[in-house]
Amino acid sequence: MSVDPPSSGRPTGPPSGPLSGPSQPPSGGGPPSEPPSGGGGRGKEPEPRRPWWGSVPRVAIIATAVVAAVVLAVVLSRPDNGGTGASDGGTSTASGEVFLQPAADTGPDEFTESTAQEDSSASPVTPPGDTESAPQNAVRGVNGDAPGLYGGTRNVASCDVEKQIKYFEDAPDKERAFASVVRIQPSEVPAYLRSLTPVQLRMDTRVTNHGYKNGAPTSYQAVLQAGTAALVDDRGVPRVRCACGNPLSPPVAQQSAPKTTGTSWPGYKSSNVVMVTPSPKPVDEFVMCEPDGEWFKREAGDTGDKDHKTKKPDKPSPSASVTTPTAPTDSTSSQPPTSEPPTSDTDTSGPTTDEPPTSDTQQPPPDNNTGGDTGGDTGGGTTEQAPAS
Repeated sequence: MSVDPPSSGRPTGPPSGPLSGPSQPPSGGGPPSEPPSGGGGRGKEPEPRRPWWGSVPRVAIIATAVVAAVVLAVVLSRPDNGGTGASDGGTSTASGEVFLQPAADTGPDEFTESTAQEDSSASPVTPPGDTESAPQNAVRGVNGDAPGLYGGTRNVASCDVEKQIKYFEDAPDKERAFASVVRIQPSEVPAYLRSLTPVQLRMDTRVTNHGYKNGAPTSYQAVLQAGTAALVDDRGVPRVRCACGNPLSPPVAQQSAPKTTGTSWPGYKSSNVVMVTPSPKPVDEFVMCEPDGEWFKREAGDTGDKDHKTKKPDKPSPSASVTTPTAPTDSTSSQPPTSEPPTSDTDTSGPTTDEPPTSDTQQPPPDNNTGGDTGGDTGGGTTEQAPAS
């Protein structure tokens, strides 16, 4: 009987079972790509790396930045963004409010001290015709060269232009703000003011008024009482209110039914408010009325030294036409002044249908209607002749 030789103790082949591996070593002769973990078992597979934006803190930062960008875009795109734009061909009209300003009242946010040299002595006049068929958001327009639109005292300037210039020279920040509204260089302000003509309004007049607040110009819709001292340009358009030095520009449309705020005055009626439309050509002489009913002519740009008497015009009450306002062209702040007087009773039902008198007389007695004022714009509104009374 044959006997197998004893084993040398060395394995003659790979062990059987699930732990057996490949008989060939891994290619490349290097160490395994991942070291074993623990006590000889297969190593745990590594977790996949997350992208840079997958971290929770980074996600929070990105979300915050996106939200901030969206909010900023919304704020900057709002029409009533708190800008107080330097120019003013128009203003934001979201508030729908019109500020009533009595002739002798300096008002809030003034540019300078008053340079008015006359009391409210101009004899007021109401425009002929009625407004029954006028749209709610409309105002009657009067040409800037219309005889009798302005008044004053012969050989007396309603504003001290040189005093106004001195105020601005002593306040260069205000001078720059003023220049930005009228779209000129600050160095051109003195010559600009000297080119204007001092007058007194004879009709309650709708304008865009510009105040000075926090180092920048503001803007809001306003009605200036008849008798207000103002400086007008060579087309007859009011450009400076002398009681406060504020620059003025044509009124703009309101997006909603206009509502008056501020202090009313005896005889105020929204239906008698007018806006001044530029005359078709430059005015050489303004035909003006004195408080005693006498008439005189004042050369454009003159302060009264060259005034001379003239005869009463055939139509002493300027004719008016209903003007449909156009939308504003710029986006600037149009909120009424924050320091305005208490809000008056308002009526947003539109202009009254009462027919104003056609003669050159005082305004009608006090009326409870202190609201419903209307807007307009000289920049291209369409006009139609008001119906005859």
